[in-house]
Amino acid sequence: MELIDLFGNIITPKSKINGKVVSGYRIYDAEQKRRTIRNDLPCLYPDLPEKKYEIIYCDPPWDYGGKMQFDKSGKKDENINWEKNIFISAANFKYPTLKIGELMRIPIREISNDDCLLFMWVTNPHLAQGIELGKAWGFDYRTVAFVWDKMNHNPGQYTVSYCELCLVFKRGRIPRPRGERNIKQLIRVPRGEHSEKPIEVLKGIEKMFPTQNKIELFARHKPEGWDVWGLDVREEFEEKSNITNAIAALSSL
Repeated sequence: MELIDLFGNIITPKSKINGKVVSGYRIYDAEQKRRTIRNDLPCLYPDLPEKKYEIIYCDPPWDYGGKMQFDKSGKKDENINWEKNIFISAANFKYPTLKIGELMRIPIREISNDDCLLFMWVTNPHLAQGIELGKAWGFDYRTVAFVWDKMNHNPGQYTVSYCELCLVFKRGRIPRPRGERNIKQLIRVPRGEHSEKPIEVLKGIEKMFPTQNKIELFARHKPEGWDVWGLDVREEFEEKSNITNAIAALSSL
């Protein structure tokens, strides 16, 4: 039986391509290039709203330097003659990721009120970068706001990983008036789709700050009572901008 790679080339167990023995890397490297999602905008991201917010909530699209996840199917001694499909996964298969320098370039200061809180999700490998990013956006790190127990473990390099952190940063003073003061830090909710965050965290922020202007960055959906910004909600943002511009134009007549 002939084995075909993603480019339609025939693979045989002992064949050589350009003097190199065919390996699993050749297959999953090709698939990585095919499946990587890239930003289709001519600029880094859509324009930010012309508005100030007291509460900013975000889950940045952290970049992993092209690092891929794969299982034993990527090892030639486990997948003899590459008869099985090779499993690979990566964050940039799901959405365009951004390096820390690119994230720092987004001018979040422009939409931050003098008194503002920033709630930011960080993956554990990006904890230090998350604190750097908050500072670059004009905030001071305060504490861990939420700990999410995903109830589904992921083998790590050191300990079995199953928690993710949402940090809180402050600019100026804590926005007032305050709402509820008894929101729990620990959230125990089973993991959903890739990178999907538990709605309980967003609802907890709403309860703590019910009257403040709120925006979710890098949003995928439009929560009621929130403004949103990001690649996945461009239509929502552009529609709102068009309505605002139309009202302004009518007011000037």
